[in-house]
Amino acid sequence: MTHFSAWNILKNGLNNQKGWERQWRDCEPKTKYDIIIIGGGIHGLATAYYLAQNHKMKNIAVLEKGWLGGGNAGRNTTIIRSNYVQPGNRQFYEHSLKLWENLSHELNYNVMFSQRGHVTLLHSPSAIDAAARRYNIMRLTGSDAEIWSLAKLKKIIPHLNYSANARFPILGAAVQKRAGTARHDAVVWGFARGADQKGVDIIQNCEVTSIERERDQITGLKTTRGLIKVKKVGFSVAGSTTLLWNIAGLGELPIESHKLQAFVTEPLKPLLNHVVVFGVGGTHFYISQSDKGGMVFGGDLDWYKSYAQRGNLPIVQDVAECAVSILPCLGRVRLLRHWSGTCDMSMDGSHFICKTPLKNLYLNAGWNYGGFKAGPGAGWYFADLIANDRPHKVIANHDLNRFDRGINIDERGAGPDPKLHG
Repeated sequence: MTHFSAWNILKNGLNNQKGWERQWRDCEPKTKYDIIIIGGGIHGLATAYYLAQNHKMKNIAVLEKGWLGGGNAGRNTTIIRSNYVQPGNRQFYEHSLKLWENLSHELNYNVMFSQRGHVTLLHSPSAIDAAARRYNIMRLTGSDAEIWSLAKLKKIIPHLNYSANARFPILGAAVQKRAGTARHDAVVWGFARGADQKGVDIIQNCEVTSIERERDQITGLKTTRGLIKVKKVGFSVAGSTTLLWNIAGLGELPIESHKLQAFVTEPLKPLLNHVVVFGVGGTHFYISQSDKGGMVFGGDLDWYKSYAQRGNLPIVQDVAECAVSILPCLGRVRLLRHWSGTCDMSMDGSHFICKTPLKNLYLNAGWNYGGFKAGPGAGWYFADLIANDRPHKVIANHDLNRFDRGINIDERGAGPDPKLHG
């Protein structure tokens, strides 16, 4: 496979771009694998890559029912941050951010990671106090964090709505400068290319239709491309987790699937060089500007359970109102399109990377709003779990039994309601 370098770009520019090879193989499924990861999004591909890279595992396949990145990986607003404080989450997301920082070099593929900074607007003295506590925890545990005064915020992002009569008056901001965005399809392609180079079979258009079991162990997967025998299986299918869990005959999960819409406008000249977020008075909004110039933004879930990948108009209105309230200059900008992904919402807003009631089945799910930013970290820790058959200490409490032990990893303090966790 061609190594990307300045020399190869120059050489292929001179030979009419004829020297590039296919980025990954289009594999036919074998009859048996040692490890199968179900789900060809960022998490599934990253898991396969780190199984091969970190643990030198062989005979691995990734099964994807559609095309790579056709699920939530290609349907999000691409925000990356590590401003979490709960035990386990703090270490997990910081590790994931560090993986992001070197990912393009490690994969030899430009994932377009832009550390433009994550700016959370603050609207009251109590919000500033709460943010200071959170961001001090970040600083004490090896991350970067700042609180910006109103004067500094006005100087750096001058076109926000700073009016005293604004619907949501701004008093300052909490900032993580190392945070930012990445190109979602480039991340998928980079991990697919990296996994393929390590010998992983990537099999698209291969949906799991049933699961063969002997007592408490999976022996095979029936797919639309035939029966595949397997020794270990990893579920990494985001909003479809409960469907696959039922196919395995395992009953209920503490997860609900909800639609989360995203939006993009017509391209604009450079306007916003940061990710800007706010949440106050029942609102929830986040926005950044893509490399193509479109304003990419989103807000709350559609407030009912669904596996659909298209949203409804009440959330369109709600998010548009948030956008104009904080950036009035967007009032006449045209909205090009909107879509939705299916979020796997857990009861406390935190994920599961854990073993399951079946000896050779492992679960990666419950990502709420955090799936994209968690991608490299989720793959790293999930691969470690599958390879060693035990959880890393960082994710020791991110299991299905934590609620039985009275453990709630609740970043927002929203209680046991999946709809309230952002």
